[in-house]
Amino acid sequence: MASYKVRIEVIDIQNQGECSMGQKIGDIYDYPEDRGKMCPSSFYILYPWIMVMESGGSFTESGDGSDFMTVGCSDYRHQVVYKISRKSIEK
Repeated sequence: MASYKVRIEVIDIQNQGECSMGQKIGDIYDYPEDRGKMCPSSFYILYPWIMVMESGGSFTESGDGSDFMTVGCSDYRHQVVYKISRKSIEK
C-alpha cells in the first residue's frame, strides 16, 4: 500500500483578498507538520479531505486516484480557497 505526503496551499482568497486569520495566497502547509499553523476553522473543514488524500482515496467517479482537489473555507465573506495535493512517498 502506498503512503502519501499531503500539502495544503492557499490558492485564492475571495472578495477583498484578505483572510481574517492572516493567511495569504501562496502560503503552504505540510500535513501533519504545519497543522498548528493553519486557521483552526479551515483545518476543521479540510481534515476529512486530508484524510482521504493521505489514505490514497479518490474524489472522482472513475476512481482514478486524482492527486489534488480544491476546497474553500467556511468564511463566506473572505473565503480562502485551498489546493490539497499529495505525493507518493517511499517507506
